[in-house]
Amino acid sequence: MGRLLALDFGKKRTGIAVTDELQLIASGLTAVPTPELMSFLSDYFSKESVDALIIGLPKQLNNLPSESEPLIESFIKKFKLEFPLMPIERVDERFTSKMAIKTMIDSGLGKKKRRDKALVDEISATIILQSYLHTL
Repeated sequence: MGRLLALDFGKKRTGIAVTDELQLIASGLTAVPTPELMSFLSDYFSKESVDALIIGLPKQLNNLPSESEPLIESFIKKFKLEFPLMPIERVDERFTSKMAIKTMIDSGLGKKKRRDKALVDEISATIILQSYLHTL
């Protein structure tokens, strides 16, 4: 069984989380500059077995797509050209950034660490992946 990889896709930076091989535990992996995302994924897929890519689905409170959805759709088109056999799942990502900051506060991280946007993105990706695992 391969891992599941989740993305909290952003304009500047993308948070990445991954499961263990048994697909039981979601863990933050890293955050990469979005322009470097495809090369990061190519490298990662060459080293690890990945069964599916989970991508956050940003929605507004009224359930309409957020302004970043066209960027994600564009990325997905490019991704499918590069990795046509990799399944893609989408997960509602509303409130993941707020939940990530709350998690950071609850775990005792100081203000300086909580300002680290890359860490927030990585934790958000972990929350997206954990949400997906709960649906299995």
